[in-house]
Amino acid sequence: MSVIAGQGDAAASMALLWADPEDRDRPTRSSARGPRPALSVDAIVAAAIAVADADSMAGLSMRAVAERLGRTSMALYTYVPGKAELVDLMYDRVHAELGPGRPSDHLPHLSSGQAPDGDDWRAAVMSWATRLRAFYLRHPWVLQVSYARPVLGPHEQAVLESLASLLYGAGLPSRPLRAIVSALFHYVRGAAQTAAESRRAAAETGVSDEEWWAGRSALLREVAPDFAERFPMSVRLAAEATPMSEGEGDADSAASWEREVDDTFAVGLGVLLDGVAAAR
Repeated sequence: MSVIAGQGDAAASMALLWADPEDRDRPTRSSARGPRPALSVDAIVAAAIAVADADSMAGLSMRAVAERLGRTSMALYTYVPGKAELVDLMYDRVHAELGPGRPSDHLPHLSSGQAPDGDDWRAAVMSWATRLRAFYLRHPWVLQVSYARPVLGPHEQAVLESLASLLYGAGLPSRPLRAIVSALFHYVRGAAQTAAESRRAAAETGVSDEEWWAGRSALLREVAPDFAERFPMSVRLAAEATPMSEGEGDADSAASWEREVDDTFAVGLGVLLDGVAAAR
């Protein structure tokens, strides 16, 4: 189940997202007892990210974050109004890994502020997409936060700013650019989500994808003996997939599956970029 962002106090979330660090670390509530706890918004958000990395969004709670910090839940509420606002903060903060969103982040030979030209834009967009997909697979809980309502934080925004800068630099007309940015973003997010969910399925069930498909395929032949006649193109697609080498162990088959997923992502991205090139 996805988590909808932006459900907390809008003014509090936006202020924390965009505040300078010194201002952000002032408590949002006054402490009635004793001195101010030795905490910060940054420390709380970092702990929340660590909890989500380990246990997904299902394991995220103010109590879990507080326990990781060796504090009480009430100490957290001094800095962050509640879990809803914390989700906004951690979602945006983790995107800081991807950098400030300059074309030079994806093409090192460019100086800061320089736009790509020629075919540079294609290599830069491929770099952007590959880095974003790898980021999602490092932090699969991010994919559990719905993008129906974006957080509108600076680090999240930098991801789209980077792509828009690359495409504007490629000479794309403004009219289709918004749709192209959206299509590329959703392609990367969707591809990463499928890969992340496949990894989670194998881990949670103890059954590898290969074992699952082998068992279901055998049953499918029993219950639908005419499957090949009814769905010939589906059978053809399956037959043309890269076959697994005989005798491959679990580790080898997992690596083979990862390579296939990577190849599929690259092919689909290439087709999308062919379309972008045609729109220039």
